[in-house]
Amino acid sequence: MLAIAAREFKTLFLSPMAWTILAILQFILAFLFLSQVETFAMLQPKLAAIEGAPGLTDVVVTPLFGNAAIILLLVTPLLTMRLICEERRNKTLSLLLSAPVSNSDIIVGKYLGTLGLLLLMVLLTALMPLSLLAGGELDFGKLFANMLALLLLVSAFAATGLFVSCLAGHPTVAALGTFGLLLVLWILDWTTGIEDRRSELFEYLSLLRHFQNIQTGLISSIDISYFLLFISTFLLLSIRRLDNDRLQK
Repeated sequence: MLAIAAREFKTLFLSPMAWTILAILQFILAFLFLSQVETFAMLQPKLAAIEGAPGLTDVVVTPLFGNAAIILLLVTPLLTMRLICEERRNKTLSLLLSAPVSNSDIIVGKYLGTLGLLLLMVLLTALMPLSLLAGGELDFGKLFANMLALLLLVSAFAATGLFVSCLAGHPTVAALGTFGLLLVLWILDWTTGIEDRRSELFEYLSLLRHFQNIQTGLISSIDISYFLLFISTFLLLSIRRLDNDRLQK
C-alpha cells in the first residue's frame, strides 16, 4: 500500500501538472490573502471601537480557507481523473490486478498518494496566516479548525474523484463527472433558503454545511463523523468496482 502511495505521489511530480497547479494555487491564494489583509487594515480603526468585533483570524484567515476550498473543488478532479481510468486505458490495470496486492491496497495506496499532494497544498495555505504573527495575533483555535476543515474536505474530494475514476473510461470524463458530483454535494442545501423551506437530509448531505460548521471553531463529532463516513463510503465503492474489474480479468 505504501509503495503504491509513494509511486503515485512521485508520479504526480514527474509531470508538469502538479507543479503548475501548485504555482497557480499559491498565486491566486496569495492575491486573495493580501486583499483580505488590506481590507482588515482599512477596517481596523472601526473594529477597534466595537466591543466583541471580529478579529484578524475572522476577517483574514477564515475567508482564505473558504476560498481555498472552492479552488480545490476545481483542482481535485484534475488530480484524481487519471488514477484508475488511465491505468485501464494504458492496459496496465491488468498488470496491477495480477500483482500480489489486494484491491484495498491498490485503492488506499492511490488515495494516499493523491492525498499527500492535497495535504501539501493545505500546509502551504496555512503558511500565509502564520506570516501575520510578525505584526499581529491569531486565534490558533480557529486556525486549527480551519486547517482541519480544509483537510477533511479535500480528503472527501479525493475519495469522490477516485471512485469516479474507477467508473469512467476516459480521464476527461472522470474529471467532469467528479466536478459535477462535488458541485451537487456542495450546493445541495442552497434550496433550503427558498421560500423558507428546510430539508434536514439535504443539510446533512451538504459538504459545504459541515465544512462551515468546523470553520467556526465548533468541532462537532457529527461533522467529523460525516466526513469519515463520506470518505469510507467512496473508498469502499471504489474497492467494489475494482473487484468487478478483477473478476472480469
